[in-house]
Amino acid sequence: MPSLSLTKRDVARELARRYSTMTHDELDLLESVLVPMKFAKGEKLLSEGQTCKNIYWIVKGLLRQFYYKEGKELTEYMAAENTIVMCIESLFREEPSNLQIAALEPSLVYALPKAELEAVAMKSVNIQILYRKILEESLIISQQRADLLRFESAQNRYAKLMKREPQLVLRAPLVYIASYLQMTPETLSRVRNSTVIEK
Repeated sequence: MPSLSLTKRDVARELARRYSTMTHDELDLLESVLVPMKFAKGEKLLSEGQTCKNIYWIVKGLLRQFYYKEGKELTEYMAAENTIVMCIESLFREEPSNLQIAALEPSLVYALPKAELEAVAMKSVNIQILYRKILEESLIISQQRADLLRFESAQNRYAKLMKREPQLVLRAPLVYIASYLQMTPETLSRVRNSTVIEK
């Protein structure tokens, strides 16, 4: 598990390692915009009606993105350590979000405020690349999930989630996993049991 003693510099280095090589000065710029935030289990990072102003990098914990439809709470996305979370439409349109983000576990995240990130990106090609790659990754993840729901059987949806995101399967409550995979908890239970049997 990542250490809670990570510094802003450590996080800047990890983001650079993952998304774009940076010089010492560029790391200084990236570090300058990072905002550490801690959230208790159940605490919201973003509520419905608020405008998303940050891209969040998870250092420790588990976050869930969800919304309400016809009185039901539906899970849109879940993410654990070393993953980006944002409400992309709200972030770029600067409009209130229908999505909410909450911590499923005590979580430490580093916010990259969009306005500040764009300001430092104007000074650094490598930070521009980092910004672009973060957005590319977010769009690819969204497309993968859409394809999963569109084309795969319940069995395959669960199998692919286990392969891609084993931490989610181990740590997230089953009711949220079922919602995320767009199946009932009963269907998920049957799928899990048959998956175990097939092993």
